[in-house]
Amino acid sequence: MNDDKALYPPVDPIMTGVKGLCPRCGQGRLFDGFLKVRPACESCELDYRFADSGDGPVVFVILIVGFVVLGAALWIEVNVNPPLWLHFLMWIPLATVFSLALTRTLKGVLINIQYRNNARPGEIDRGRDA
Repeated sequence: MNDDKALYPPVDPIMTGVKGLCPRCGQGRLFDGFLKVRPACESCELDYRFADSGDGPVVFVILIVGFVVLGAALWIEVNVNPPLWLHFLMWIPLATVFSLALTRTLKGVLINIQYRNNARPGEIDRGRDA
């Protein structure tokens, strides 16, 4: 997966992940739609089958969005005390949009870091006798 260093200079995995670009060339798009990963890069033809972000980004999204939205909602409640319907009108759309944007960003970053570090699924070491 990383035997092409002479052909493609290394790219910053954080910035290419945030922009949703290919982890190898930094030019092609990583996503086909909003969260679906493309089968391969349109520019350098890197096969994206290695990309498995799993639930990793979603856990961080839940923690970050929950902290920010709940903290802001509690602060507004204590200082302004708006009616309950206004809380729903403000925080549900904000949490939804913030979650979707952050999920795409973190998924792109995680896939780029997986490529950069040559990550692959864990294997059980059975020793020499197996």
